[in-house]
Amino acid sequence: MCTGECSKFVAIPLYVLAAVSVICNIMLFFPDFKTEYAAKDSSGSDQITEEVKYMGGLIGGGILVLIPAIHIHLTSGKNCCANRCGMFLSIGFAAVGVAGAVYSLIIAGLGLTNGPLCCTGTVANCKWGTPFMNSSGSYLTDKDLWKTCVKPENVVEFNVGLFSTLLVAAGIELILCVIQMVNGLFGCICGTCASKKS
Repeated sequence: MCTGECSKFVAIPLYVLAAVSVICNIMLFFPDFKTEYAAKDSSGSDQITEEVKYMGGLIGGGILVLIPAIHIHLTSGKNCCANRCGMFLSIGFAAVGVAGAVYSLIIAGLGLTNGPLCCTGTVANCKWGTPFMNSSGSYLTDKDLWKTCVKPENVVEFNVGLFSTLLVAAGIELILCVIQMVNGLFGCICGTCASKKS
């Protein structure tokens, strides 16, 4: 496989993974698919999990991966970037993608470890907090503990599903960006298919 084809192989999945990361991060702002939790409650307390506000999926797995994906994709065609200089630049862009993927990976990991911000007690009289903060992620395997959160409804399943998706997406983005860094190095040293055909 030539370096240009490899770039296309890397870029196309990066587009999809960046879109998935952005969508997951946006959805995390609306637990139980309700907009009311995006605002503070009557006492001024936050109702959104802290890690969601760090926007690991939107900034890290989304924007910081999408920009490199565009340049990496350009190196696969017969245009201004399909040359040694373009492949050299793709190493730098891929490094930005690695940084974004690592950021998204860390935030998703923290989101899973700390658990969601939720209201515990009774529905009529509940207190907002992070009941699983000191569980070191052990709550993930004990579904009976998930009933501790009464509001938003099913918030634990919601957060676990979306943060897990972000974690997997960021892991794959990281692998693809590292592959492109190696591919870019070979393209920089050996040239691209486009330059050999011309």
